[in-house]
Amino acid sequence: MNLETTLILVLGLALLIGGAEFLVRGASRIAVAFGISPLVVGLTVVAFGTSSPEFAVSVMASFKGEADLAMGNVVGSNIFNVLVILGLAAVIVPLTVAQQLIRFDVPVMIGVSIATLLLGLDGSIGHLDGMLLFSGAVFYTVFLIRQSRREGNPEVKEEYEVHVNRAAGRRKLLTDIGMVILGLVALVWGSKFLVTGAVTIAKSFGIPELVIGLTIVSAGTSLPEVAASITAALKGERDIAVGNVVGSNIFNLMSVLGLGALVSPHGIPVSPAALHFDLPVMVAIAVACLPIFLFGRISRVNGVFFLAYYALYLVYLYFMATHHPAFALYQKILGYGVLPITVLVLLAMVVKALAARKQGRITA
Repeated sequence: MNLETTLILVLGLALLIGGAEFLVRGASRIAVAFGISPLVVGLTVVAFGTSSPEFAVSVMASFKGEADLAMGNVVGSNIFNVLVILGLAAVIVPLTVAQQLIRFDVPVMIGVSIATLLLGLDGSIGHLDGMLLFSGAVFYTVFLIRQSRREGNPEVKEEYEVHVNRAAGRRKLLTDIGMVILGLVALVWGSKFLVTGAVTIAKSFGIPELVIGLTIVSAGTSLPEVAASITAALKGERDIAVGNVVGSNIFNLMSVLGLGALVSPHGIPVSPAALHFDLPVMVAIAVACLPIFLFGRISRVNGVFFLAYYALYLVYLYFMATHHPAFALYQKILGYGVLPITVLVLLAMVVKALAARKQGRITA
C-alpha cells in the first residue's frame, strides 16, 4: 500500500464521517419540522441518502459490464448492514426496535429480499424486474411519509420547538436543507475515494471481482450507513439507527438494484455463485432479523453474534476465492453444524418472544 492510496482511504473515511453527521442532523430537523417521526426519517431520507454510494457504484459497474461487482455490491451491502452495522451499534449502545419495524418494515425487507432472489432465478435482473422494484420503492416511500404525517406526531413537533426554535438565531429550514445536501455530497465523494483505494489494493492481490463486490466495495459503500447509524445511536436517536439499516436494505434492492437494472443496457446479470449462495444468505439474514427484533431491542449479546456471523461469512468467501483445501470441510461445518443450531435458536427466540408478549412483558 503506497502513500497515495493511504491518503485516499483516510480522506474517504473523513468525508464519510463528516457527511453522516451533517445528514443525520439536517434530515432530523427537517423531518420534525414537518411532523415526520425520526423512525420514518431513518427509513426514508437517511436510508436513501446513505444508499447513494451503492447506487453510483452499481450503475457504473453495470455500464462497464462488471456484473458481479454490481450485484455483489448490493447483496454484500445488505449483509454488511445487518451483521456489521447493527452489530457494532448494538455493542456500543443497545438498540431499541420500534413496533412499526416489526409489523411493517422488516416484513417488507424480507419480502423484497425473497422477491429479488426469485427475480434473479432466470440469471438476470432485467428491465421489467427493475421497473417492478423501483416502483415498489416509490410506493413504499410515499406510504411511510403519508402515514407519519397522518399520525400527527405532536411530541416530534414539540421536540423541534425545544431543540431548534430556541437555538440562537432560530435555525432556518434552508440551513438544514443545505446540511443534508452537503452531507450527501460528502458521503458520495468519501465512498468514491475509499472504494477506489480499497479496490486498487484488492486487485493488486488478485481477489476475484465477485468477492471484491461482496466485501471491499460493499463495506466501503456501506460506511455511510455505519457512520449514520452509530452517530444516531450515540445521539440517542435509536429509531434512526435501526430504521436506517432496515430502510437502506429496502432501498438497496428496490432503488439501487431496480434503477440500476433500468438504466443498464442489458439489465444486471446474476452469477450462479451469487444465486446459489450470497442471495440465499441475504434472504436468511433478513428473515433472522424478525425473531431478534420481536423482543423490542437489540442487545450487546445480539450485536456480538451478528459480528461473529459476518466473520464466518468472510471466512467462507476467503476459502472459496482461494480454493482453500479446508473449504469442503468448512462447508460441512456450516451446513450441518452452524445452520441447524442457528435455526433452532431463532425458533426458540420466536417462542420466547411471543410468550413474553402474551404475558405483557413486551409491549405489542
